Amino acid sequence: MLPSSASEKSRFLTPRSYGQEQRLRDGSPRGELLIASCRSGDAITHKLVQCYNTLLDEDGKPGNVFQLNHLDRQFSDSETCACLEQDVNGHDVFLVQSLLDPNSDRSIDENYIAFFASIRALREWGANLITGVLPYLAYARQDKPTRYTREPTTAKLMADLSITAGIDRLITWDPHCTPIHGFYGHIPVDSLEPIDLFADIFKHFQNRSDVILVAPDAGASKLITYLGRRLNLNCAIASKERPRPEEAEISEIIGNFSGKHTAIIVDDMISSGGTVYELVKKLAKENGLDEFFLAVSHNLCLASAYERLCDLHQHFGMKEVFVTNSIPQTEKFLSLEFLSQICLSVILARVLNRIHYNCSIGDLVFRRYEASHRSK
Repeated sequence: MLPSSASEKSRFLTPRSYGQEQRLRDGSPRGELLIASCRSGDAITHKLVQCYNTLLDEDGKPGNVFQLNHLDRQFSDSETCACLEQDVNGHDVFLVQSLLDPNSDRSIDENYIAFFASIRALREWGANLITGVLPYLAYARQDKPTRYTREPTTAKLMADLSITAGIDRLITWDPHCTPIHGFYGHIPVDSLEPIDLFADIFKHFQNRSDVILVAPDAGASKLITYLGRRLNLNCAIASKERPRPEEAEISEIIGNFSGKHTAIIVDDMISSGGTVYELVKKLAKENGLDEFFLAVSHNLCLASAYERLCDLHQHFGMKEVFVTNSIPQTEKFLSLEFLSQICLSVILARVLNRIHYNCSIGDLVFRRYEASHRSK
């Protein structure tokens, strides 16, 4: 007679026996959970898995999430390859990638190719479902052509490539293009909003008559409006023009600044830092504000942004800057005494958990304390 383990492997399944086994299992019908990552996504994935295991421990179940890291590699001719060291057949896979990784020499394009190759490897080797986790969704700014420049809608191209590679779902944090889900067609896209997080960061300013929320451009106006209602603060919107790529000019700021001394600026990202730099200077010189706070979902860690933020801190009253680790932050930025990083690991862990068990994520509330506390 064969050993029991070998016997189980060779046993012929019937609908009845398979149904009985499924009822005895305490896992998700989507398959066993697997959290995987490409090389640039390894750092945030390590924290994510730690948080997930901690949350399991708190519920009385030993945390031991199956994970695979470092899926991609490069050949000597710079071709990208993905390799799976363990069987993924039938698993519910969440693939994490940091498309922009300032701590490595890999470009966004290289990281995107690694993401596509890893999806295809997981798909070809039997993963049941594949959910991409891209905290920073690169190319989202290329959601429409600039007038008269004949540009392609590259954000749609990257969505098409993700679907072709074999993705089933996408999770991203505060994408630049709000209706990005439309580019993915039938693929569900969970665009996690930062409103709860920003409201929690600035809750001590609630109902303050000397504080005003400022949107750097029309794109941030919706976020500012919702945040203003949550905190009961007045809002203002800046009118921005770009005479040249990566350059910004603030022509006017619409809002009532009577009696205001403190401005809270929120946006989706800091790139070169030009927009916030011009905005703060204009608010200080023309509107008499002397204290500024900034919160953004993504900091691209560019040298020009570092220099401008330092100048704003030294000469224009920039008290504190809040960023997340949607993009791995460099030691240079993390060394700034006025910059605070908020880890998204617990937020992502809770979202993954809900999706893995086919539950809604709509009622999740993202708070700064929880996001920072559990990731230490």
